[in-house]
Amino acid sequence: MNLSHHQTDGQLVVTVKQPRIDAVVAIQFKDRMRELSALGPDRIVLDLGEVAFIDSSGLGAIVAAMKQLDDSQRLDLAALTPTVAKVFRLTRMDTIFTIYPDVPAAFARQAG
Repeated sequence: MNLSHHQTDGQLVVTVKQPRIDAVVAIQFKDRMRELSALGPDRIVLDLGEVAFIDSSGLGAIVAAMKQLDDSQRLDLAALTPTVAKVFRLTRMDTIFTIYPDVPAAFARQAG
């Protein structure tokens, strides 16, 4: 699972560098997110801008990544492609996660 990450203003931005989050990579995604969340920032922004497809396993992996965070941490999502955004709407996961149109919007909202 190819994820890149960087910290900005005490927040961790994790970018998924693959076109799919599906059953093939779901466990790897969860494990990698566990490693990255251990870096400790209170807020993690997951950039899904390069993800064109997500299945139920991928969605479950993102939910699992959120649930494995410490109580002081939160996971926000950014840059959902139309297909991925539709999956979040259909499953009502858009009511569970805070979703931003892109990473700069997530930071602007945090600052404001």
